[in-house]
Amino acid sequence: MLVLLAEWLADHFYSGFNVFQYLTLRGILGVLTALGIALIVGPTMIRRLSRDQIGQQIREDGPKSHFSKAGTPTMGGALILVAIAVATLLWADPRNRYVWIVLLTTLAFGAIGWLDDYRKLILRNSKGLSARAKYSFQSGVGLAAALLLYFTAQAPVETQLIMPFFKNVALNLGWWFIPLTYFVIVGSSNAVNLTDGLDGLAIVPTAMVAGALAVFCYASGNRIFADYLGIPHVPGVGEVMVFCTAIVGAGLGFLWFNAYPAQVFMGDVGALALGAALGVIAATVRQELVLFVMGGVFVMETVSVILQVASFKLTGRRIFRMAPLHHHFELKGWPEPRVIVRFWIITIILVLIGLATLKIR
Repeated sequence: MLVLLAEWLADHFYSGFNVFQYLTLRGILGVLTALGIALIVGPTMIRRLSRDQIGQQIREDGPKSHFSKAGTPTMGGALILVAIAVATLLWADPRNRYVWIVLLTTLAFGAIGWLDDYRKLILRNSKGLSARAKYSFQSGVGLAAALLLYFTAQAPVETQLIMPFFKNVALNLGWWFIPLTYFVIVGSSNAVNLTDGLDGLAIVPTAMVAGALAVFCYASGNRIFADYLGIPHVPGVGEVMVFCTAIVGAGLGFLWFNAYPAQVFMGDVGALALGAALGVIAATVRQELVLFVMGGVFVMETVSVILQVASFKLTGRRIFRMAPLHHHFELKGWPEPRVIVRFWIITIILVLIGLATLKIR
């Protein structure tokens, strides 16, 4: 909203306010605003969650080291969403359709996660939302976002599948854009949710991937950079950079309280929303395949669960000591901080590989 105010002030009072038209400046301000909100609001939210006894429930079959975490305040993902929403609304251009699509999709998935957490933690229903109900809600929002992106597309590139590492190689998807985008959004949402099992394990890779996607948004939204790098120019997608940087700022602010040993957990309200955010951003900037690479940790966690369930149902045996994958390494004797940091290192490598696709074509 402040973009419009800056335009008005520049036209009527002082042209220096035009500095707020620069995406790079607004991206930096998005990081700082979201970070500041998270750091300021965080302690109050944690005290409120503790007072209301909204604490984490620990699986009895999980690693014994987790038993001490029982009762740790959760649903802290609401803090992340508030910081992201405020920072985005302040510094992104509200006339941009992409901004509203990514923001509303994220908040809708956050509402689904909040409902699940509410039923589990406040109503004391251990199952929360049923798997069918949760997936139905996710599918409805994911499909709505996919349809909205498809029917509001203004250029052919907005519905093409871009191949990384290849210049000017794209597949025209047509109607197939809708199921692909749906799969990316819903799949990414659940993948981040599965990864959110250790202190700081999910939020740091999320912030890293969001930061890398901000680079893609900025480059794809700028015709000069897009032509130079040989990547598709998607008009208007540059504004999504502010949303990406808001995720980075909110994620860093949340990490202040979520770092080992965690004072608060994000819960489904945060994990489902952040995963969906990464998915819808990748869809808007046409980098679904690059997201698959950069979010490799999320992919590994999800595949480990799929393989574990399939193996047990087909053979009666388990491949891993416990799924998702991070629990497997814990049960092998890795201390929790070691698992977390090593997964962060893997993410750094994968994000760098994803960013390399900007030049290696």
